[in-house]
Amino acid sequence: MGTREKIADLQARSTKIELGGGQKAIEKQHNAGKHTARERIAKLLDSGSFTELDKHVIHHCTNFGMAEKEAPGEGIATGYGTINGRLVYVYAQDFTVLGGSLGEMHAAKICKVLDLAVKMGAPVIGLNDSGGARIQEAVNALSGFGKIFYRNTLASGVIPQLSVIMGPCAGGAVYSPALTDYVFMVKNISQMFITGPQVIKAVTGEEVSAEELGGAMTHNRISGVAHFAAEDEEDCFGQIRKLLSFLPANNLENPPVAETGDDPGRMDESLNDLLPDNPNMAYNMLDVITRVVDNGEFFQTMPHYAMNILTGYARVNGRVIGIIANQPKVMAGCLDINASDKAARHIRFCDAFNIPIVNFVDVPGYLPGMNQEYGGIIRHGAKLLYAYSEATVPKITIVTRKAYGGSYLAMCSCDLGADQVIAWPTAEIAVMGAEGAANIIFRKEIESADDSVGKRAEKIAEYRERFATPYVAAENGFVDMVIEPQETRPRLVNALEMLATKREIRPAKKHGNIPL
Repeated sequence: MGTREKIADLQARSTKIELGGGQKAIEKQHNAGKHTARERIAKLLDSGSFTELDKHVIHHCTNFGMAEKEAPGEGIATGYGTINGRLVYVYAQDFTVLGGSLGEMHAAKICKVLDLAVKMGAPVIGLNDSGGARIQEAVNALSGFGKIFYRNTLASGVIPQLSVIMGPCAGGAVYSPALTDYVFMVKNISQMFITGPQVIKAVTGEEVSAEELGGAMTHNRISGVAHFAAEDEEDCFGQIRKLLSFLPANNLENPPVAETGDDPGRMDESLNDLLPDNPNMAYNMLDVITRVVDNGEFFQTMPHYAMNILTGYARVNGRVIGIIANQPKVMAGCLDINASDKAARHIRFCDAFNIPIVNFVDVPGYLPGMNQEYGGIIRHGAKLLYAYSEATVPKITIVTRKAYGGSYLAMCSCDLGADQVIAWPTAEIAVMGAEGAANIIFRKEIESADDSVGKRAEKIAEYRERFATPYVAAENGFVDMVIEPQETRPRLVNALEMLATKREIRPAKKHGNIPL
C-alpha cells in the first residue's frame, strides 16, 4: 500500500470513528434534543480549536461477544482546545456508541486527559452522557471508575474541574461529577441517581419517574448535588464559558483581570435609602450587590438551592471576587444546614483558587427547629466556621443590618480572620435581637411593672438604642469602619487593592479535619 492509499485509509478510519454509532444512532440522539459528543465539543470550545487525542483507541474485552463488537473511539472523544483563548481539556462521552458505557480503555482516555490537565495547569471539563459501567467488562470497568475518582481527588484544588451532565448518569458514574467543583445539568435531558426508578420500585416499592428522581431541578433545588440548571445544551455551554471567565487556570495563578469600564470611585446614593426603616422588614440583598459590583453583573452559583444565602462571582474594578451574602428575602436570611454547606463549599473553592471573598451580612441567627437539630445543624454550621477560618485569601465583611450571636461569627467576623470589617450605620451587631435580649436582661423589671407590656417596649427600645448598632463593636475594634452605604463600592475597591499583597502562613500539617 502506497502513501496515498495509506492516507486514504487514515481518512476512512477517522470518518468512521467520527460517525460514532452510525447515522441512525446520531439521528436518535438528535431526536432526543441532544447533540453528539463531537458536536458538543465544537459548540463549547472556540471555533476550530479542538485537538482530539486517542481517537483510534479500541476496547480489549472479549466477554459476552464483545470481541465482535466495534466501539468507535471507545465511546468517548477526548482532547484539548481553548475557551476565550485559554487552554482547557475536555472529554465527551458518546451515547451513540454502546450507550456511552465506561470500560477499561474508555476510562484510560479520561485518565490521560485528567493527568495532562494537571501537568499543564488547565481546567478540565467532562461532558457526561453514559449508561454507566460496561457490564461486559465487569471489574475492569469498576477499576476504570476508581482510577478516575482517584485523579479527580488529586486534581481537586489544583485545577478547576467541571462536570456537565448531558444524559443519564447512574450508579458509580455519578461519583466523578460529585468529586468535581461544579456540576451543570440540562432540564429534561440530564439525570443523576445512584439507583434508578426500576431498582427503587423493586427494592422499596416506591414509584418515581427518572426526571423526578434525578432531573436537573431535583438536584439544583432539592439535593444540592448540581450547581447550574440550563434550559438547553446551548444555554449550558454559555454558562460554562461565563463561569470560566471568572476562574484562574490553576491554583498558582490569579483570576483573570478584565477591563469593565465601571468607575472604581462610583458611589450610589440609592443605597442610602435601600434598607427599610423597620428592621423586621425584608429587602433583596441582590439590590445591594448589583449596585456595588462592576456593571451590576453578579454570576450566581447554586441559585436555586438554599436561597437564604447567595453565592457567586463578580468583579470590582475588574478584579474577580467571590461573594457570600445572606438573603433577607428568604427565611429572613437565617443560616441553616443547606446554606452552611453551600457557603462553606464556595469559600473553600475561592480559597483554593486565590479569589478574594466578600461577605454581605444581614443574618438574624441559625434557623431553629427539631428538623435542623436532628439534621445536624451543629455539625453543618461548623463547616462554615471552619471554611472561613481556614481561608487565607483576602476576606472582607460588610454588615448591612443584623449580625446576631453565633451567626455573626459564622459570617466571617474579624475573629474568624476577616481582614477588613465594614459596617453600615444600620448594622445591628449584638449577641441577640433587642426583643430577646430585653426579655432576659430586664425580666424582673418587666414582670414587676404595673404596665408590663409598656415596660417591655421601653426596655426593648433602650436595648436597641444602646446595643443594636455598629458602634459597640467598632469601639472594641471588631469593626474597622462605619460608612455611608453609598460609599460601599469605593471602600471595597480600596480594601481589595490594599489586600492584593496579603500573605498568611499557617501551621504545617497534612490537612485539617473539617466537620463533614
